[in-house]
Amino acid sequence: MSRIDDTKDFIPVRIAILTVSDTRSLAEDRSGDTLVARLTGAGHVLADRDIVTDDRALISDRLRRWIADPEVDVIISTGGTGLTGRDVTVEAHRDVYEKEIDAFGTVFTIVSMQKIGTSAVQSRATGGVAGGTYLFALPGSTGACKDAWDEILSLQLDYRHRPCNFVEIFPRLDEHQRRK
Repeated sequence: MSRIDDTKDFIPVRIAILTVSDTRSLAEDRSGDTLVARLTGAGHVLADRDIVTDDRALISDRLRRWIADPEVDVIISTGGTGLTGRDVTVEAHRDVYEKEIDAFGTVFTIVSMQKIGTSAVQSRATGGVAGGTYLFALPGSTGACKDAWDEILSLQLDYRHRPCNFVEIFPRLDEHQRRK
């Protein structure tokens, strides 16, 4: 079972938050606010925050700019993961992934099933890696953001989490691009 190893030091991670919405502004972005409060409350650093409309090219472009920014370790987007015609966040994420973290969506669905039952099937939450940066696409509801952070990301983004975590393998995410 997972646990926190208190003999290790906490390592803050620099996280960018992207809200995808045709209707919200940053002033009305409760899901983004929820993620910011949770990540800073855990001791991580808010690297940047933005909002873009439900446009695949705009989303992919924003993700690429943050991936190229050495001050961003993790990108979490909220919104646009559903099934409607305007929901293109998952496709935008997959446009930039080098590797998809397949189990992230599965684990998110398991967590969601405990909260909202079979309605969890409507979410297409996803995770991946590109340019040494982790990316996660979450639904736009505050409940989904709380669940993803509290049950998955807060643990995997904590270096002290055992038996393993995302932070400890940061140095190896782009090892295939280094010269030998």
